[in-house]
Amino acid sequence: AVDLASKLTQAGALVDVVMTEGATRFVTPLTFGAVTHRQVHTDLFDPRSDLGMDHVAVALRADVVVVAPATAHTIAAMAVGLADDALTATVLATTAPIIVAPAMDANMYRNPATQENVERLRARGHTIVGPVEGRLASGLTGLGRLVDTAELMGYVRLVLARNGDLAGRKIVVSAGGTQEPVDPVRVITNRSSGKMGYAVAEAARDRGANAVLVSAPTTLPDPVGVDLVRVTTALEMRDAVAGRCEDADALVMAAAVADWRPVSAASHKLKKGTSDSWEIKLTKNPDIIAQLASEHLIKVGFAAESEDLVVNAQAKLREKGLHLIAANDVGEGSVFGADTNRVVLVDREGVAEELPVMSKYEVGHRILDRIAALLS
Repeated sequence: AVDLASKLTQAGALVDVVMTEGATRFVTPLTFGAVTHRQVHTDLFDPRSDLGMDHVAVALRADVVVVAPATAHTIAAMAVGLADDALTATVLATTAPIIVAPAMDANMYRNPATQENVERLRARGHTIVGPVEGRLASGLTGLGRLVDTAELMGYVRLVLARNGDLAGRKIVVSAGGTQEPVDPVRVITNRSSGKMGYAVAEAARDRGANAVLVSAPTTLPDPVGVDLVRVTTALEMRDAVAGRCEDADALVMAAAVADWRPVSAASHKLKKGTSDSWEIKLTKNPDIIAQLASEHLIKVGFAAESEDLVVNAQAKLREKGLHLIAANDVGEGSVFGADTNRVVLVDREGVAEELPVMSKYEVGHRILDRIAALLS
């Protein structure tokens, strides 16, 4: 909970922490105050607290309420509408969306009473996140562990995005480097980490869009609130992207799709043998974004170049029928696997906007700014 409060504050949120008496036995209010730099509320009748003067003050100014960890007792109190402490009074009085993250002993969570209470909250429109399997405070392992901070942050962003500028829009994003099999063990691939595409999809989610992420293999965690479609080869990606774009508003093709694939993949592992050379016959893969023809689909591509960055990007934009292309120079220091990127955005008018080095998430928002303008 302290980590969540800290991460939300770092992300720019104003975080008001409301603690039950039981919570103060585990963590002091001072700890939360230190990470949020704001008053911590523990008592409805504390004259120094906002709640002492107006017991619904925190509830009325909230954009989202996150109950994490939510104990069996708190879930039960919320289910029946009690308001006998600062937390339950805040929850009962707020009109903001509520996220509930249960955490308790596995048997307590499985108890029919707890299950009924959780379903009551879900039926009221509360977002229930977790719990997950893991080691519990009792020393046992079971279903009852609090989800991690990154997942909770994802749900907070998802809930806050409901009225974003891309609400009601469908944005399809591709990510990662495709893998073209040579045999059951070997593949032809590239150095793409998938981070850029994942960042664009998360940014689209955070603006209210129905974000669909078609991803080649990566080591990245699944993004919360994003429709993730897993593929491996370029042909699989082509089919998945084409199917999801039929009713989409925009496509951001951030994947590094292999230009070539072996003509045929061996059904068994090819042995090294005694030869000092090995030839593989390749055939060209389809150009996915160029083949997508739709009057209503906004198409954004990426260009990784090692020379003549803008000139090559402009040529690709025309050849593929794109509305916008994001070009980066891979010759001046690899962007593969990094959390930052420096791109030049080139549009159909030939205007090139050079962006400074920024996080890939911020780059995603700059691309989505252009998409939102085109959609409007």
